[in-house]
Formats: sequence, structure tokens, C-alpha cells
Amino acid sequence: MRILVVEDQKDLNEIIVRKLTNEHYAVDACFSGDDAEDFLRCAEYDAVILDIMLPGKTGIGVLKDMRAAGDRTPVLLLTAMGTVEDRVAGLDAGADDYLVKPFDFDELMARVRAMIRRGGERAGSVMTSGDLTLDADARRVERGGREISLTAKEFDILQYMMQNEGKVLSRDKLSNHIWNYDYDGGSNVIDVYVYHLRRKIDDGFDEKKIVTVKGAGYMVK
Repeated sequence: MRILVVEDQKDLNEIIVRKLTNEHYAVDACFSGDDAEDFLRCAEYDAVILDIMLPGKTGIGVLKDMRAAGDRTPVLLLTAMGTVEDRVAGLDAGADDYLVKPFDFDELMARVRAMIRRGGERAGSVMTSGDLTLDADARRVERGGREISLTAKEFDILQYMMQNEGKVLSRDKLSNHIWNYDYDGGSNVIDVYVYHLRRKIDDGFDEKKIVTVKGAGYMVK
């Protein structure tokens, strides 16, 4: 899961990024509304944490532009303004949730998880494809009743593929969704991860869940 954090207070921005990274999210961060729109044009995100009071374009302005462009990415607004009128303005602009500063970071993480679940392509945290099961909250994978141990990135790749079951995902799409802009891995890193993932998921089973579509990418079927 990939999240964009837009918060102009540098210390708060860094803490949020660290908390999200510890929860195994890929995170990009910026400090202004104008930079946020640049990030949103260049990548797909599972959620955006968006401060309202930003240099340049405000968070409400960014949010309105997203919704006007048809971008339905879940957005959680952060603000020091906690009046009912402020909350209504944010929600009317298209926000999915709203958190007033100062806030508890555990609550922020819980709200992000809930927002992503609500906005995801599948309801709830448990996904199944045949005899393959993935529990996003517990970060647990089973096939045929047997638990499979995955690395953090293997889990993230499988989760994204299962969210898009039956869809071919290119190497670029997988890479852009799993890693942030600081990532500088080689062009074949997705192939390496999928190779190891396939061995763990498919070895010993007649039905192969992870399929290579030549010249296009990979899919879970």
C-alpha cells in the first residue's frame, strides 16, 4: 500500500512518515499543496493524508481538484481547525475522514487502515483466491490451510496482486505501487520478487496462482 503525506510542519511530517513506514506502507511526503498535485499526477496512491493549511494551494483546494478530476483516492484531512463548520467544509469537499490536531498517532494509524479498507476494491481485510487466503490486518498468508512465510515486500506485492485478481499488472505498475520515489532498485527487481513469491505460493500445487503474461506483466488468477 502506498500513501502520500502532505503536511508542512516538517517534524510532524517526519513522524507520520516513520509511523506509516513501520506499518509496512510505502510513503511519499511533501510540504505544499502544489507539490502534492505533482505527486498525484505521477503516481497512484491508496490513501492521502492531507493537511488543510498549506503553502500555496490549500488542502481543500487540492482535494477539490482531485475529486473534479475523478480521483477517488481516500483522503484524510488534518487540521488545527476543529469547528463543526470546518469539518463540514472538508467533508463536503470530498474528504473521507477528518482528524483535528493534536491527535494520537495510534488513532491516525487506525483511521488510515479503516479508510483504506473502505476505499479498497474488496471489503474487509481478508482476501481469497481459490485456496489462497491473505489477511491484510494480521499480515498472514495461507494456501490449502498451510501458512506461508513471506517477506514484507513479498506480502505487499501479493496483496496488491490479489486486490487486482484477474488483471495483468505491469512491472512498472507493481514497482510504482509498492515503492516510493526514493527507491532506486534495478529494473528486474520485480521479476526477482515474483520468482521467490511464486516458489512460495505455487510450489507443490497443481494450480498455479501467479501467472506471467509474456510482455505485459503478472497476475493472480
